[in-house]
Parts: sequence; structure tokens; C-alpha cells
Amino acid sequence: MDSGVKNEITVAGIAASQGIAYGQIFVYLQSDVEVPGYQVEPEKRIDEVARFDRALVVTRQQISKIKNEVEKNIGPEEAGIFDAHLMVLEDEALIGETIREFEATGSNIETCFHKISSRYVQAFSEIDDEYLRERAGDLRDVAQRVLQNLLGQAENALSRLADQRIVVAGEITPSESATLDRSAALALVMDSGSKTSHAVIVARSMKIPAVVGMRNLTQRVTNGDWAIVDGYDGVVILNPSESTLFRYGQIQERKKSFEARLLESNRQPAVTLDGHRVTLMANIEKAEEVVKAKAFAADGIGLYRTEFLFLNSARFPTEQEQFVAYKSVAEAMAPLPVIIRTLDLGGDKLMAGRSDLFPKETNPFMGFRAIRFCLENQDIFKEQLRAILMASVHGKVKLMYPMISGSEELARANVILAECRADLRARGVPFDEALEIGIMIEIPSAATTADLLAKDCSFFSIGTNDLIQYLLAIDRVNDRIAHLYEPTHPAVLRTLRHVVDEAHRCNLPVSVCGEMAGDPVYAPLLLGLGVDSLSLSPAWLPSVKYIVRNMTMADARALAAEAMTLTSPKEIYARCDAFFRSRVHME
Repeated sequence: MDSGVKNEITVAGIAASQGIAYGQIFVYLQSDVEVPGYQVEPEKRIDEVARFDRALVVTRQQISKIKNEVEKNIGPEEAGIFDAHLMVLEDEALIGETIREFEATGSNIETCFHKISSRYVQAFSEIDDEYLRERAGDLRDVAQRVLQNLLGQAENALSRLADQRIVVAGEITPSESATLDRSAALALVMDSGSKTSHAVIVARSMKIPAVVGMRNLTQRVTNGDWAIVDGYDGVVILNPSESTLFRYGQIQERKKSFEARLLESNRQPAVTLDGHRVTLMANIEKAEEVVKAKAFAADGIGLYRTEFLFLNSARFPTEQEQFVAYKSVAEAMAPLPVIIRTLDLGGDKLMAGRSDLFPKETNPFMGFRAIRFCLENQDIFKEQLRAILMASVHGKVKLMYPMISGSEELARANVILAECRADLRARGVPFDEALEIGIMIEIPSAATTADLLAKDCSFFSIGTNDLIQYLLAIDRVNDRIAHLYEPTHPAVLRTLRHVVDEAHRCNLPVSVCGEMAGDPVYAPLLLGLGVDSLSLSPAWLPSVKYIVRNMTMADARALAAEAMTLTSPKEIYARCDAFFRSRVHME
């Protein structure tokens, strides 16, 4: 695009992180490292291998540092993606083949590593399975960093932006997003990507707007172009006119005023205008996050993801170590409830250095994970169950199994739990004999047989993230089909209503703990469908509480009833959005 052209142009994408930014564009175009080729003299070959080893060590240190920074600033779940990067650096096939290539050809180690790593990237890129294709990106990211270290090159330009800029890129890798200059990035805009990409997660943590799915925007803009990024509506306005700047300036001021009212509202109880008390709980991943949950006045912990105790080590935490963690959360939240979910390892959550426990699968998200892993590794499962039981006397603890697919799995899990109870009784170790047991409803088979599952548990918690992608056969992190991931699809709403109805028929409460629960546009719909409580990231509690306090439950039920009669997911979303906007006063 000619930078001299000043006509205003609006380009639509996918809203990924809320906010509005105005500034000049920095176009970040990733390029492959240029690798020189030459022969290494025989007497210097030992030194060449040593140079390769040093580059691997430096790369490992860099990625570990990035991982620690991400865990500190964003959270352990997001940091877990770098476990895959560290595993690449310990891949015996990749490293071994590089050394053999060097010994056979005598070419410099950069050339050998580039040749072998490119072959692996190409192989993964051509695999049909989307999950495995994404591993090609991890491998490419790590390989580029190793080559940079071998060649003595500096880190990417995103770590040292010259001034405040809107970053426009084709895509941004996990390690690139983690090193983003936080003081200078005004917004992120990407040609590809999805709402759940790592770069978007970083943008949300930085509280800067992000828009993805912009197709070829990098080819239409140049460095220095002026633009507005609207992370609410998912648009980028190039060369905005004075009237557009004025309009967006007013919008931004209203947003700031609104955010202040959110925090004020959060100090009040979550009670609707017609007097219904709504339970809003927090999702956490580690014990330290209890501070955030309490600061945002959560009514308890609706989801404690325990697998993050396991991901940062090659060994399993002991029963005592787990007990200490669970106890600390239970005591900190008492007398409010704490729902501890048992291990959900597998899929994209693998323990570092323990690939022996998780065989390679063509479709790991539907494979050997969560309760399936626990039922096949009962010693590990029992240690966790005993730790949860022991912690149950230190607060109002509840236990929840993930990824239950049917009554037989639930029965097997409960038998193992009964054995743990008997073991503790025999040892004279106290626990809550009335400990409530619940399950995650995140597989269509569990939703369909909710009436059968309700007989053997005390509560349901619907994990909408997995449930939606399983129902619609859509990988929510695949940017090619991200637009098809529709929480308001009639199949999703009918499934939610069915689960709620069956649970209530058996006097079981139902919570939602997926991303839908944390979106104030969807929250009234969920409550109108009969969901009893919502569990969400602590940071989203003020937004959801605000909409609860500015609506009636009668109106929410009417919204849900209307939504159940509609056939278009986009129309249903539009009704939900209109409901939200009519009750949120931005002026």
C-alpha cells in the first residue's frame, strides 16, 4: 500500500483482546536465518561439536527464562507451551542426526542443523493431523533460535521496539510474543492466529488490544502508517479521518469510565435487579492465585487445575507435596468452597521429560488423557486422591473428575476413591466423610447420558471449551476454522439445556467453568438456561458481576427462551450482544 494514500480504509478481522489503540504501524516480517556454508577442517571438528553443544545450552537457558517470565507475568498454563520447546532441544533424533550429518559431510554445524531441522519441520507440516502440524511451528521456532545463537545474532526486533507502535505481523511465535517489548507495543494485529493463540494471551495479559485473522494486512501497510485498532469489534482502521479519531477518542474515554464502574460494582454482591443471588467463582491453576480470587471477591474456587503442579517437573509431586498445596488453598478460601479437579494431563499438557507416559498419538486431545490416564496409572491417581481427601478437613473442599465419558468410567473412579478412603481410615488420617464428588461435562457422551451420571455424583461442571469443539468438530486453536467455533450454535445451547434439565431433575447443581462463563455477553444466556453458578478467571469477575447487577433473571430467562427458537449462531450471538449492550451504560 502506498503510504501517501490517505483514504480511510476499514479492514475486518477477529476481535481477540479488548481495547482501542491509535498509533503508527511497525510491520514485523519474520525471515529465516541466512545460514552460511563452509567446510570445517578435521582438526577443528571437536570444537565445532562443542560449539553446537554450547548453542543448545544457551537456547535452553533462553527458553527457560522466557518460560519463567511467562509463568510469573501471565500464568503456568500459558508457560506450559514452552515445555514442548525444551523437549525439542532434547530430541535425540534431531540432535543425533545433526551430528551424524556433520560427521559424514564435514559441513559447518549450522548447515547440518538447518538441513535436518528443516526436514523435520517439512515432515510435520505435511501431516494431516492439525495438532501435529502445529508442532512444526514449535520446531521451527526453536530451530531459528538455535541458529541465531550459533551465528551470534541478536534476538528479534519485537524485544526492542524503537518507539510505541502497533505491531502488524503475519504470525508471532510463542517465544517472540514472550519477548515482546511491553513498554512500546500499543496493539497486536496478525494475518493469521486465533483467539487462543499464545500471542493473544500475552496481549490480554498486557491489557492491549489484539485483532487476528487479518489475512494479508502485512502486504497492505508499511512502517509508519497510522491506524486505529479496535479490539472490541475486531477492526483495523487505516489512515483514520479526523471525525473517526474524534469518535474513537470518545469511545475510549467511555471505556475508561466504564472500567472504573466495573471495579466499583465488584465491591457489591452479585444480585440481579429482581433479587436473585448469582454465585460467581474463580478458576485457578496454582495456590498463589487465591490472592487474585479473593481480591476480586470470588464466591469460592470453582476449578482448581491441579495438573500445573506436575508440568514443571520430570517427577510427580509426592502425596505430601500435593496435600500442602491443596490445604493452602482450602484454608485460604475457607469457609468458601474449593473444587479441586483431578489430573488432566495429556493432550497439550505433557510432563517435561516423561514422554514414556504419553505415547505419540495422531489425535491426542481425544486420546490418552485426564481420567483415562488416571485410571491406567492408579498409583499416581491414588496419591492425588488421598492428598485431596486429607486437605478436605481444612476447608470446604469438593472433588471433581475431568473428561468423564460415561457411567462406567465414573464408577471405576469412585471405586478407587473408596479404596483411598478405606486406606486413610485404616491409618487414622482424618478426612471429610461427606466430601462431595462432581464431574466435568465436556464430552458429548457425558452430556447425552447426564441422567445416568447424575446418580453417582453430587454436581456437574460444564467445560464449554472442550464440549464445543467436540460437538462441532472444530479445533478452537486452528486459525483456518476459528470462525466456525461458535458457542451460540443451536447444538451447543440444546446440549447445555439438556444437561441442566437432567441435573436439576436429580437435584444436582450445575456450574459452567469454560470460557463462556467469563464472557459477560454469554453469562446472561447461561444463567437464563438455568446454570446455577459460573466459574471464571478472576480478572473477568468484575465484568460478569456488573452485567448480573444490571439485569433481571426474568429477562435472562426470556433471552434464553428466544435463543432456543433461533437457528443461526450469529443471530443468537447478536441477541446476546444486544442484551449486554442495552444494560451496560458506557456514556
